[in-house]
Amino acid sequence: MKWCCVVSFASFLFQPHLEKTTLTNTHLSADGNECVKANAKSCGQCIQVGNKCGWCTDADFLKQGEPTSSRCDDVETLEKKGCAKINIENPHGRVKIITNKPVTNRMKDGPKVNPDQITQIAPQKLSVDLRSGEAQSFSLKFKRAEDYPIDLYYLMDLSYSMKDDLENVKNLGTDLMKEMQNITSDFRIGFGSFVEKTVMPYISTTPAKLLNPCTSDLNCTSPFSYKNVLPLTTKGTRFNDLVSKQQISGNLDSPEGGFDAIMQVAVCGDLIGWRNVTRLLIFSTDAGFHFAGDGKLGGIVLPNDGRCHLVNNEYTMSHYYDYPSIAHLVQKLSDNNIQTIFAVTEEFQPVYKELKNLIPKSAVGTLSSDSSNVIKLIIDAYNSLSSEVILENSKLPEDVSIVYTSHCKNGVSETGENGRKCSNISIGDEVTFDVVITAKGCPSKGKSETIKIKMQGFTEEVEVVLNFICECACHNEGIPKSPLCHFGNGTFECGACRCNDGRIGQKCECSTDEVRTEDLDANCRMDNGTEICSNNGDCICGTCECKKRDNPEERYSGKYCQCDNFNCDRSNNKLCGGHGECICRVCHCYANYTGSACDCSLDTSTCLAKNKQICNGRGECKCGVCKCTDPKFQGATCEVCPTCPGVCAEHKDCVECRAFKTGAKAETCMKDCMYFEMVTVNSREELPQPGDEPYITHCKEKDASDCWFYYTYAALNDTKVVHVVTPTECITGPAVIPIVAGVVAGIVLIGLALLLIWKLLMIIHDRREFAKFEKEKLNAKWDTQENPIYKSPINKFQNPSYGRKGVAL
Repeated sequence: MKWCCVVSFASFLFQPHLEKTTLTNTHLSADGNECVKANAKSCGQCIQVGNKCGWCTDADFLKQGEPTSSRCDDVETLEKKGCAKINIENPHGRVKIITNKPVTNRMKDGPKVNPDQITQIAPQKLSVDLRSGEAQSFSLKFKRAEDYPIDLYYLMDLSYSMKDDLENVKNLGTDLMKEMQNITSDFRIGFGSFVEKTVMPYISTTPAKLLNPCTSDLNCTSPFSYKNVLPLTTKGTRFNDLVSKQQISGNLDSPEGGFDAIMQVAVCGDLIGWRNVTRLLIFSTDAGFHFAGDGKLGGIVLPNDGRCHLVNNEYTMSHYYDYPSIAHLVQKLSDNNIQTIFAVTEEFQPVYKELKNLIPKSAVGTLSSDSSNVIKLIIDAYNSLSSEVILENSKLPEDVSIVYTSHCKNGVSETGENGRKCSNISIGDEVTFDVVITAKGCPSKGKSETIKIKMQGFTEEVEVVLNFICECACHNEGIPKSPLCHFGNGTFECGACRCNDGRIGQKCECSTDEVRTEDLDANCRMDNGTEICSNNGDCICGTCECKKRDNPEERYSGKYCQCDNFNCDRSNNKLCGGHGECICRVCHCYANYTGSACDCSLDTSTCLAKNKQICNGRGECKCGVCKCTDPKFQGATCEVCPTCPGVCAEHKDCVECRAFKTGAKAETCMKDCMYFEMVTVNSREELPQPGDEPYITHCKEKDASDCWFYYTYAALNDTKVVHVVTPTECITGPAVIPIVAGVVAGIVLIGLALLLIWKLLMIIHDRREFAKFEKEKLNAKWDTQENPIYKSPINKFQNPSYGRKGVAL
């Protein structure tokens, strides 16, 4: 992180004119206050840091030991420090529209108007006041006018290879005029031609070849670089006549000198006849091109100067200046709002498409071998170019940025690079661009700058005057030689002294010659010690100016910088427990807090028990926490006693003896059990319910007769009240013998029933199996004399040769 400002003591000595320092913030990390870190010495320097920074002009604002730069901080912090809002300098920028003529709603069949009277973009002039870091925005409206005038200049390659193309171009003027009538009623056309530089090795310089560069049987004109044959005119017949008289020429190499011709067409506006309308340049060729550096082959080393050199409508300096570079051409074409259409043959399409990507608002069309399709090519390319609008601006001053947002047809919005353009725009369509301009620091040393914004290919411009806010309004109210600045050694402005040359100090009380004396340093030592300004500051003119911390919330203060607001005791990792302010290393606690770290609360609400007693009457509330005085008790309000019986068990004997005259304390009841008031009721419903008394315990206990009795115990401060139900509940025991006999009998009966069910199921199963056997026996089909599964143990075999009568041997 860097700031162009002076913070060290040595720099303070050698640069007394700190008010002239320009603050330029490059990148400020998120940690820390940029206003404080800038160490601004004047109001002007402060407001240049960022749009959140303000300067306190209150003369009594600074505390002892604080430097002048402490007047610069964010506005909210300054108000917290006690600077009234009326005393804070925090200027803001604004946008003022100076000229805003409405866009033209012109119809093609309406009255003719001068091109200068047609408005397609609004507003036309604005004034923008810019404060560092504060963005200013405005909107531009663009509407493509109907019947907008067009100037078209046809630039043709007349080398020998374009011989057949020339024949088809001779009638281009009238034919193109007819076609363009469908687009605009105000159309002009011009014609120019080019070949090559008139030096070796581009052409042959022998006398015969200079007269006729073609073969002897062909009549060609002498080689030339560029000729403006016909300036822009509305007469299509004149175009036909002059083009018909043109002759082909020739050169030696394949690339042509077309870039020389384009440059002259762009910069010789008066001779070409360009108007402030749509300007189209048709570049027709069947070859490549020479560019900057190729001129060295002919001994030409001077770079192209980008100026007009037409004498008698012919370029005369082709032998003197090199070809222009592509970047140079882009600049001149853009400056003169010329849209280029490259009409080239199929062979060179890739080359010129790459060139198109480098030249804004240009198009490439495929030219047939004899240029017969040139009119359709021009119309298609024009429609393509005119349907896209692209914003561009002139060079911005340093530290000024601009961002565009486009609002195109059908609600489409884009930002970034796409925010500069809208596509598919038809005649009569209206689009809007939001423009945001932001400055950093004090660009151009505070001088006004003017930038131009325009649509590529259109002559209309929006003029934006940038005014930079680099000083506060109170700067103009400064009092030179003010007595407040040590006998007039400075100018009192914006609540602080701006010292004259050779003077330093908050009140300009010292000269730079005496600032290092031991006498002055002695005034900066606390209790005659050895440390100057407690090692937390610099001694300036016998007065300590305390150092600044990386954390802008942490500050040194005091006459000797002996105090700070960050070295106090902490609690829960918070300075002064978060309940006080650290002043000169001592915590000053807020109301209801005490302690060295303000960690002791005086609020007793956290110690209040359910019975509304502080710590249940068994302890003291210290720092919001109960400290139990009876060691048996513990808990947040001393309500827990792990070793004590329950409340009910504790008071059971006394309640029983007083209510029923029975129990373990029946003999000593009057002595031991008179510490509570007793109220008797007839039923449990009459006992106090939760909410009726501050703190109630409901109890159910057994008396000596094994009967239940019910009571409640309530304690409020020193008064204990017991409500007891006098009728006890005595429950008689169940008849054990009948119950046991019934259970045994039930078990026996259930067992017998289960045995009977089992026996019944077995009988049913046996009967089913016997019936099945009988059925299978009746269905048997074999002879009863022979067992069907019996097999005889005798096997019979027969000799195959047995019984033969004769055997032949």
